[in-house]
Amino acid sequence: MERPTIAIKVDADTFVGTRDGIPRILDILGRFGVKATFYFSLGPDNTGKAVRRIITRRGFLRTSLRLNAPALLGPRTLLSGLLIPPPIIGNRLADTIRLTARLGHEVGIHGWDHVKWHDLLPWIPKKMIALELGRACALFEEVMGRRARTAAAPGWTVSADSLEIQDSMLLSFCSDCRGRTPFYPVVDGRRFGTLQVPTTLPTLDELLGGGIATEREAVDRLMGLVGPGLNVHTVQAEIEGKRYAPHLASLLDRLTGTGARFVTLGEAADEAKRATVPVCRLTMEEIPGRPGRVAVQGEEWSEPGPAAGEP
Repeated sequence: MERPTIAIKVDADTFVGTRDGIPRILDILGRFGVKATFYFSLGPDNTGKAVRRIITRRGFLRTSLRLNAPALLGPRTLLSGLLIPPPIIGNRLADTIRLTARLGHEVGIHGWDHVKWHDLLPWIPKKMIALELGRACALFEEVMGRRARTAAAPGWTVSADSLEIQDSMLLSFCSDCRGRTPFYPVVDGRRFGTLQVPTTLPTLDELLGGGIATEREAVDRLMGLVGPGLNVHTVQAEIEGKRYAPHLASLLDRLTGTGARFVTLGEAADEAKRATVPVCRLTMEEIPGRPGRVAVQGEEWSEPGPAAGEP
């Protein structure tokens, strides 16, 4: 039986998550000898403005209370951008980003203003989307001394405009969505050229917010979903990097015990490109345990040919 391949994707959305959560995740990964792919939000931490989701996203308040989000995030993050001036994460925590790369992990862009992108992308003009990504790319290059190779959309939120701009950035791959296998996306009949390596497994906050009672049950659930081929699991600096750090350690202990093979998303993308990559629809859908909609890989797409009788 083919042993599973595991890619760990780490999202850092906030200043405190990057400052406090990333070093803890780095320590846990180091203990197991696992290399992961980290995506950093680089611009202002406007987490305080996410309070509007109580009104705009059904189930947001219930899920937040189940996770005890105020305790997870802390008052500094909950007020950032609302009552406290938002720090520019990439400027203030450049050393943390560089340390992550120096330890052999892959690093990429998780947007400029995470909350703005996540909550408002459908209403952001195309020029402003380009500006958001351009700012993130410029600061990433300043911090790392090289161009970004990969990006991941905040909140798994995309549009045809955002994918078009990502294509123009000549990225090697992106991880903007949820799905089952690497693919090239089609949105509104438009095919895009940047490979997507989707998250395939549910996140811990989705499991806990969706009714899983304990961390042990969450690990059991994830282990039951791991199968042959590529499995991508997203962990979050604000969750597994803080209160739920033991969950990540337990999951990695179980996975290494199965003989799973660990790869970065970049390695998974390179392997996918050596095979036949499907072209699939990409749509914004609701998924269990997560308020709002996320980009989800759909059925395979074949470009329409001429109607019967047409040349």
